[in-house]
Amino acid sequence: MEEQQQQEYPYQQQGGGGYPSFDSKADLLDKIRPEEAVEQIKQRLMGKEWDGIKEEWVQNPALQSISLTEIGACAITNLIFPASTRNVSVSNLNDEEIKKRLLSLVKTAMKMCLDNWEIYGINSVSQLYFVKEIVYTNTLVSLKQPENEGIRRLLNSTISENRSVATYGEAKSGVLGLFRKGK
Repeated sequence: MEEQQQQEYPYQQQGGGGYPSFDSKADLLDKIRPEEAVEQIKQRLMGKEWDGIKEEWVQNPALQSISLTEIGACAITNLIFPASTRNVSVSNLNDEEIKKRLLSLVKTAMKMCLDNWEIYGINSVSQLYFVKEIVYTNTLVSLKQPENEGIRRLLNSTISENRSVATYGEAKSGVLGLFRKGK
């Protein structure tokens, strides 16, 4: 009987009272990880590429002349990290707030690079522009991501859908469940 029920409702999990098991809002938020991009940026700033076979970041000698030192890459990614968290991905900043924050982060990155050019591995003006563009692009996209409440709507619709399916499951196992085939 239980085997037949598993075939009819493949997304139901055991131990859940016969109801589908769904992730909570917090679990769904844990799956939204914009800060993972910051780790990729750090590795790429250091001139590394992902090796899928070895499943690790490896140094690309061809990028050595344009890469930053580990100190430089860490400093830049530490600067942009707060703008790249899941808290930001569900925030609702207006355009003026985004513009001010973006400008502040870019200016700070440039000051950091100029003050610490030697230990960051900055050897040319083009590297400064390269760092600026990375900071600008990542920060802008991170801060604009919540625009029109896209992720919030996703979370709310998922929760609403979960409630609907759970309510449907209650109805199926209630009186309507008596008329199921095989009973």
